[in-house]
Amino acid sequence: MKVLDDDELIARARAGDLSAFKTIVGRHEKRVAGIVKTMLGATAEAQDVGQEVFIRFYEALEQYRGDAALSTYLSRMAMNLALNELKRRQRSFWFFSSDETAAHQQPIPEGLDLAEALQLAFRKLAPEFRAVATLRLVEGYSTEETASILSIPVGTVLSRLARAQKKLKEQLQQQLD
Repeated sequence: MKVLDDDELIARARAGDLSAFKTIVGRHEKRVAGIVKTMLGATAEAQDVGQEVFIRFYEALEQYRGDAALSTYLSRMAMNLALNELKRRQRSFWFFSSDETAAHQQPIPEGLDLAEALQLAFRKLAPEFRAVATLRLVEGYSTEETASILSIPVGTVLSRLARAQKKLKEQLQQQLD
């Protein structure tokens, strides 16, 4: 049986073939979940945002032009929805005296393994740095792809990545000291 590419699956999904859309979801859900979980943590909100990506894509299937690869398009949608969720969270934490949420103010607990410490350190990054670090370091997008997904200049990606890496290193060194 021939493996269909994304464009063929999209054409079939537009024609009402739900199994084609299910194949699209199966093909791209791991990457979407990775982006959302890195941005929001393994929370119920992250699951909701991950599902929302595919719901919105299904609803906008007819408008999808294919200017970018489907993986890039879905990654952009996942990142935007995750950033929107982070903004919603910040609004709900308006009573903090600074831009930092409670997660940013908590020290890394002792006894965490490196993976757990790294996840917590990621969550302490400001959203703009977390977004770049997630796409470049976790998802493996190139600098140019990251710039395209986030709609920012390549130079901004590079500077945010450098700052994110510095902050991650500082957080992890504090944990290891």
